[in-house]
Amino acid sequence: MSVIPLKGMRGAIARNMTLGWQAPRVAMTVEVDMSACLGQQVGVTPQVLSAVAGALRDHPALNAWLTPEGIAPQSVVNLGMAVALAEGLAVPVIRNAAARSLADMAQQVRELAAAARQQSLPPKAYQGGSFTVTNLGATGIDWFTPILNPPQVGILGIGRTLDTPVVRDGQIVIAPMMSMTLVFDHRAVDGHPAALFLADLRKRLEAGVLP
Repeated sequence: MSVIPLKGMRGAIARNMTLGWQAPRVAMTVEVDMSACLGQQVGVTPQVLSAVAGALRDHPALNAWLTPEGIAPQSVVNLGMAVALAEGLAVPVIRNAAARSLADMAQQVRELAAAARQQSLPPKAYQGGSFTVTNLGATGIDWFTPILNPPQVGILGIGRTLDTPVVRDGQIVIAPMMSMTLVFDHRAVDGHPAALFLADLRKRLEAGVLP
């Protein structure tokens, strides 16, 4: 079999992943009851992205870049959305995500994912992201720890939603539980504010994302 050279898209992925892996990163995971999000006209991914955007607006320490000069807070939430391609990975950016309605977010997800797979997006569509979300739930993965997307200081990995026995008011019930793993750069963000962000995100999803 021939060797596949690390160039083009594969080379760019390799370089970026190496930089992300070198960061002093920390991962933390929570389980989310998705009962309020299921059965909606809008899928899980847009709801998660909308909730992430709102949580980042209220926890701006995660909405930042780490540059050679220091920590650069980003005034607008520009969400990177990981899209799997046959030959690699693309991360188009949803601009000003915190200002978008849920319906608008769903449209953005559909259009950007389709255009990324068709490789019809301009280079600027992949630039300027302030935080990234990657969802492997559709593949049956329970949870995973994604690699940071420099210069961003945080990334969220989403696993599948699985009917799981949980305890509610002393009783065992079945609930659709989904894992979320936050990976963050400890040079820029400490554990406590990162945990508060993740707790807020869980609260938003369990309450149901507003349209």
